Amino acid sequence: MRLLLFLAIALTGFSLASLLALYSYGRFAARARGEPSGALPVSDAATALDRLVAPLIAERPGESGLLLLSGNLEAYAVRALSARRAERSLDLQYYMWKHDLTGRLLAREVLDAADRGVRVRVLLDDINARGHDRVTRALDAHPNIVIRLFNPSRSREGALGRAVELLLRAVSATRRMHNKSWIADGRLAVVGGRNIGDAYFDADPAANFHDLDVLALGAAVPQAEAVFDDFWNSSAVIPIAALRRARKSDLPKLRQRLAGVTADAHAHPYLTRVADEATVQDILTGNGEIHWTAQARIVSDPPEKVSGAGEENWLINCIAPALAAAASELEIISPYFIPGEAGAAVLTDMAKRGVRVAVLTNTLAATDVAAVHGAYAKYRERLVAGGIRLFELKPYDDRSRVSMFGSSGASLHTKAFTVDGRHGFIGSMNFDPRSVSLNSEMGVAFTDAGLAAEVRRIFADETSARKSYRVLIEDGAIAWRDDAADPAMTLREEPEAGFWRRLAAWTIGLLPIESQL
Repeated sequence: MRLLLFLAIALTGFSLASLLALYSYGRFAARARGEPSGALPVSDAATALDRLVAPLIAERPGESGLLLLSGNLEAYAVRALSARRAERSLDLQYYMWKHDLTGRLLAREVLDAADRGVRVRVLLDDINARGHDRVTRALDAHPNIVIRLFNPSRSREGALGRAVELLLRAVSATRRMHNKSWIADGRLAVVGGRNIGDAYFDADPAANFHDLDVLALGAAVPQAEAVFDDFWNSSAVIPIAALRRARKSDLPKLRQRLAGVTADAHAHPYLTRVADEATVQDILTGNGEIHWTAQARIVSDPPEKVSGAGEENWLINCIAPALAAAASELEIISPYFIPGEAGAAVLTDMAKRGVRVAVLTNTLAATDVAAVHGAYAKYRERLVAGGIRLFELKPYDDRSRVSMFGSSGASLHTKAFTVDGRHGFIGSMNFDPRSVSLNSEMGVAFTDAGLAAEVRRIFADETSARKSYRVLIEDGAIAWRDDAADPAMTLREEPEAGFWRRLAAWTIGLLPIESQL
């Protein structure tokens, strides 16, 4: 009886403390909100990017030009070169901006642009910002740079204070901004799956991500700007200056650190690549095909998703009709794949009516989030038995290709799907409960056979025997077929994953936490 009384008192105390924390945070956030601002108007000839892009879109009013960025170095070069050519504005929205080699190189490009008079707005999710306040507040001290954080913690010092705050605000604190966009002069928008960091740009010595972005021109760009502005001006966003002000010495010290980044031996390949592709025009006209279509749009969750509001406008409701309309073929790439009971039923029902459904995700050894794999594993047998062609990426890259710094490790990070060889989506959204219900996500939804064909070629390459295992059911159990081995073999346990990793994934799969993954 005393134990029950103690638990009741403890629960009541925690509930009151949580309500007080939420109330206090809400009052603080309302006072701390920054002044609203919006995208700057474009012109036909005011900037170099205006002069480059305006003639292209003048010939195709109402259309969007989409260029697939599948190469990691190419994706880096587009960001660096567009920042270098920007003369009016840079609007950058990211879930994660690491301060490793490529993160520092791009931070230097942003700082150089601000020095030229470019207005820079940077919006970052706060969950990965811990420990980086010194860099962000230093950049924010520049008169042409403003940095804001999405759903930030008020506690900026020490892990304990942050952990207590996250616990007391657990419901709202788990909702994160997973969006990723890079917009230059209101003329170019890079939208997709890549964060800013070495693993996304072939610079990580351990393992690098397979990922996709789309470089957009034309009608899609103001749509991306509108998404950025909605988040920038939302009640869930707070300026870094309201949380932690910069010291006078912060910006000069950051300049010194960034000035030295080019002397890093690992920086040379990137600087060489940028020099080889001397202009953005080279990228637009020389390295890939631009797909022009009137049926492309930037789709996004609203910032109100952080409070659970606006459900009718959530991204899943925008793309679900395209998925459900599949008549002959559906191909899904999702590094974190947890279909849930409803999703598994939808996919297997599609297969029953004759739709060829194929899914590519990570092996346990390749994933960087073993917890997600534990939840996904529960659905494998049902999916395969229901006619889904299921593939898992091997934890190493194609043996004929080694990354720039020697890494042969690989992990899937692409989030994309194609329907019937014409429709598709490329963006930040995984097929998991977190993306559907908790995180805000965005991407490009399109109808274009040429772009869909490019994504399908990538799917075919990534699911080839060289790069992926085919998941099967043999003798009543899940198995992995490796046709690239000599001789070909069938594996009976999670390929190349150690005992403790397998045990951790299995244990997590038993816990009732799927909705949070």
